[in-house]
Amino acid sequence: MSTVDITSDGATLILRGDLDVRSTDSVRAAIYDHLRRHDGRIVIDLHDVASVDLTALRVLGAASRRAVGRGDRIVLRGTSPQVLRMLHLTHLIRVVELERGDIAV
Repeated sequence: MSTVDITSDGATLILRGDLDVRSTDSVRAAIYDHLRRHDGRIVIDLHDVASVDLTALRVLGAASRRAVGRGDRIVLRGTSPQVLRMLHLTHLIRVVELERGDIAV
């Protein structure tokens, strides 16, 4: 059973709730479906993600690598201090692209 709510607004995929091992299948499917429907840059909005684990972060990293491989970009928006810390600890910060304000880094 998924612990995350997934909606979209154009090229933005919005995740709410717990991004963990229980939600990875639905999140992975939603991201790859979104990549198929939108070319260029898609945003994954994490503002309302309550918690995240390593398995879920690996899904985001793998999706980012896949997007880059086909000439697209995935940008993470609204990363909490907890998510940023996990990205740094796992070195996935080197794989994912973060958005700060209107400037993607």
